[in-house]
Amino acid sequence: MKILIYSAKDFEIPFLEKANNDQFRVKYIADRLTPKTARLALGFNVVSIFSSDDASSKVLELLWGFGVKYVILRSAGYDNVNLKTAERLGMSIANAPDYSPNAIAEHAVALLQTVNRKIILADTQVHNYNFLLDNLIGFDLYKKKIGIIGTGKIGKLLVKIMHGFGCEILANDVNKDDSLSEKFDVEYVTLKNLCSNSNIIIIAVPLTTETHHMIDTKIIDCMKKDTILINIARGAIVKTEELILALKSNKIRAYATDVYEYEDEVFFYDRSQNRPKDVLLKQLIDLPNVVLTPHQAFATQEALTSIAQITFSSIICWQNESTSPYELTEELVITRD
Repeated sequence: MKILIYSAKDFEIPFLEKANNDQFRVKYIADRLTPKTARLALGFNVVSIFSSDDASSKVLELLWGFGVKYVILRSAGYDNVNLKTAERLGMSIANAPDYSPNAIAEHAVALLQTVNRKIILADTQVHNYNFLLDNLIGFDLYKKKIGIIGTGKIGKLLVKIMHGFGCEILANDVNKDDSLSEKFDVEYVTLKNLCSNSNIIIIAVPLTTETHHMIDTKIIDCMKKDTILINIARGAIVKTEELILALKSNKIRAYATDVYEYEDEVFFYDRSQNRPKDVLLKQLIDLPNVVLTPHQAFATQEALTSIAQITFSSIICWQNESTSPYELTEELVITRD
């Protein structure tokens, strides 16, 4: 099998090379998969893509015409893939669902404490030899109410971590997990109830038609004014324009996120010399009550190793004309979530 890896990043290539172990012919390109770059897959059996690549109906049909029969995502999220078109074409799609939920959950806590304990401001002050504490007052997490939206693999880990801090935990999910209620005293409530009663809210749901712009003005208006909102899921779950207005008017205390609604062609690239003309992104970056990291939650050695291994394990299955355990169909997706 010949494999083309789109959106290949310098930091991930060594992990992919090690996992491949010279089994397959692999070509790495930095280009994102788009309608224009789909032609680069001519002559390849398999393409591997990332969360920022375009695997819409049009692109999948182009790939199929060029001879691509398999697509493997180097991510857990698959909202950029049209699964209906893939099934109609007979194209196999797989993702990397369990590469390291720990990496994502731990990053959420890092974002929370960065905002809460004013770490960035403290570092800036110290570099200017200002050792005053007046602007650096945070709060204990102990006994605070944490609202976790989504109790899938990452959400479950967040429950365990926040329970360890001694927090009271509220949760919202279409599928309740009774074991979390039994072991960690998690109380499942409606989204509005969660938002109106939580000091900290963490978004950990996949992006779907149901969760797109889930966090909008109506939901934000339910939140307390001292709420810290954390997003380690997908940028488009939050309606960015309405969130910015809420932050500017101090309707919530702060927003810390590893994702951005319009991050395609921005995140994972050095844009310091060619800054994107994105007014919303600039407003987010400039707000003093926002912490934004560049979709780096997955970037741990363990996670990158796992992603690479899962990627090639699916390819080996396909080479052997068997089904990968990570293949995505609409039916399986509903079961997994």
